[in-house]
Amino acid sequence: MSSPLRSFIDVPVDSHFPIENLPFGVFQPKGGNARVGVAIGDLIVDLSVLEELGHFRSPEFQDQKVFSEDSLNRFLALGRPAWRKTREILQRLLSAETPTLRDDARLREKVFHAQKDVVMKLPARIGNYTDFYSSYHHAHNVGTMLRGPENALMPNWKWLPVAYHGRASSIVVSGADVRRPQGQIKPPDASAPIFSPTKSLDYELEMAFLIGPRNSLGEPVPIDRAVDHVFGLVLMNDWSARDIQAWEYQPLGPFLAKNFCTSISPWVVTLEALEPFREPLPQQDPEPLPYLRWENDFTLDIRLEAQLQTSSMKAPHVITRTNFQNLYWSIAQQLAHHTVNGCNLQAGDLLASGTISGATEESRGCMLELTWRGANPLKLPNGETRKWLEDGDTLAITGWAQGNGYRVGFGEVSGCILPVV
Repeated sequence: MSSPLRSFIDVPVDSHFPIENLPFGVFQPKGGNARVGVAIGDLIVDLSVLEELGHFRSPEFQDQKVFSEDSLNRFLALGRPAWRKTREILQRLLSAETPTLRDDARLREKVFHAQKDVVMKLPARIGNYTDFYSSYHHAHNVGTMLRGPENALMPNWKWLPVAYHGRASSIVVSGADVRRPQGQIKPPDASAPIFSPTKSLDYELEMAFLIGPRNSLGEPVPIDRAVDHVFGLVLMNDWSARDIQAWEYQPLGPFLAKNFCTSISPWVVTLEALEPFREPLPQQDPEPLPYLRWENDFTLDIRLEAQLQTSSMKAPHVITRTNFQNLYWSIAQQLAHHTVNGCNLQAGDLLASGTISGATEESRGCMLELTWRGANPLKLPNGETRKWLEDGDTLAITGWAQGNGYRVGFGEVSGCILPVV
């Protein structure tokens, strides 16, 4: 990998937001309106100010002003030429060699905000949300619990990226509390279901990507053009109520056990920033059908962790260590399959990976797997145990790609469990 770039902003080597990253988000400063910004170190670059000063006047922006908006949607719709141009302009302005911001204290005061002083918002208006089931080890573990190892995977799993359509309105940004859901639950020894708060609240360590330019209804996106529609990635926690899920999923799939809350990180890391961390997609067996094959397909080397902190713990404890490379189906395959029937994706739509689990016990991406449906409780450093998440617990997911002297990170997505009202 290439040597680190140099910015006049002092960024520690373990920061998630060096000049090589420049993730996009929507922030609201005190007394101001929400607008689009980019993170560098512990600061935010206010793109609306730079836009007003004329830094983004070029053909790629189609004479549009997009950074004073309270979402990324208009910017997403412009496509990769505008995304790349923005990144090029920002890396030049933030370079140690460029005096424009470096030597103008009054301008820096207008352009930069401390991250600790702002409120982060959802990065996009998410019209539709789809969650895939693309980790082999997660699917195999869950299938083993339900059907035994011989029948762990359903017959279609290695032929297509399985998914369900989630609820976009209940997606929240990191830091939002999570209210314990309630619903119908059928205890194993009961003849009829009961109505109760979930006793099996779980997290799911996932990542998700935001759609940029739309495709028209009836026009599939070929796999070799799929990434043209992908802006960047966020961390995601697909909170799940396992006991509600076990009763209601038959025969159609996830519903109330999933749609009560889904949390995402506020910063969107672009595919351009992740380019150095591409890895070839491992060979798939059986070979996918032609519409799911692309000779340049790839995965990404992104390290991922989940951390649990109970109300009586002084510090969080890492309970999952995994990697984005543990996904069987690629981003391009997910998008190509989603649109192969003519489904029209739109700017701001969110497509998620599903739980990302690896082959080892520590790389299991949810409590369902870590405790094997509660049979093997998780032992925490302070002596507490957990079969499932309890009220007062905070679950945080973080992730980064490690470069040569820098990290391209995602920050975190976290949420604290609140009891039923």
